Amino acid sequence: MAIFTKLPWASLLLVLISYSTLGWVLSEARMPWSLWIVVVLGVLILLASLAVPFLAMANYSSVFFESSIKTFLIAVFGAFLFFLMVAWFRLFLDTLLIICAAILAKIDFHAAGFKGGQAFVITSLFSLAGIACGAVLHEELSQYTSMW
Repeated sequence: MAIFTKLPWASLLLVLISYSTLGWVLSEARMPWSLWIVVVLGVLILLASLAVPFLAMANYSSVFFESSIKTFLIAVFGAFLFFLMVAWFRLFLDTLLIICAAILAKIDFHAAGFKGGQAFVITSLFSLAGIACGAVLHEELSQYTSMW
């Protein structure tokens, strides 16, 4: 029971709410189940990358900058991502909100003394629950409003 008192409830609530907006948007767009699975896997990969220590990430990122060709390709890819960010600004803001909520939860878990694996599991549960809650809320409210 002591683990429940140590949990960073404020950041977990933000994770739940931000991921519920993702579930709402996916449900509203009537995405097929295959895309739902891709989104869930993407969320889990994002959360797993936050659970990896930053020093280990720095070791892997040095592989990208060991030649001029790789550095040039990364610069071109970064420019393309910047173009997509400007072109789809609303989508970018939603994605940024989700990433920031996950980072805040990771920081709060680290400050509370949780291990990386524990933080990953708890944040994943709240993220997936948020996606499910957003989808269920959209379906229920859309049925309710169609009655009127």
